[in-house]
Amino acid sequence: MAQVTRGGGMIIIGLTYVAALILTLIPLPQWMAAFRPEWLALVLIYWCMALPHRIGIFTAFGLGLMLDVLKGALLGQHALALVVVVYLTQKVYQQIRIFPMWQQALSIMGLLILYQVLVMWVNGITDLKSSSWSDWLPAVSSTLLWPWIYLILRDIRRHFGIK
Repeated sequence: MAQVTRGGGMIIIGLTYVAALILTLIPLPQWMAAFRPEWLALVLIYWCMALPHRIGIFTAFGLGLMLDVLKGALLGQHALALVVVVYLTQKVYQQIRIFPMWQQALSIMGLLILYQVLVMWVNGITDLKSSSWSDWLPAVSSTLLWPWIYLILRDIRRHFGIK
């Protein structure tokens, strides 16, 4: 196991955020685009649960602003949603971490649905986009991916000794 320094750990964590942003921007076929997982929210939730003393609201705000710029969304829209999700994650991470994986995935689904509601709320206020049933599909696909995201990021954290 490679032990990294505190700064090195933040570089590894930062690279996982970059990977999540890239996965968010990769073009998908039209039929698959509605199922695009909320990659950044998943990665942020994981790191917030794993390292709540290092990853928090300011990280969520900064990454949310980056996501807003990259998606061309209203500035602050995803930042608001991610800040609320991270705040709630920090409040309940001790309970979620001890759940079995299926229960953990359902908890994450609740956080992702809240994320979607906040993004749709801002869209509704600004009349940018009308919502439809397909707006809920990312929460479903993200929930199904949660066990894999959890295992991959946990292995990365353990391999590099990030604490």
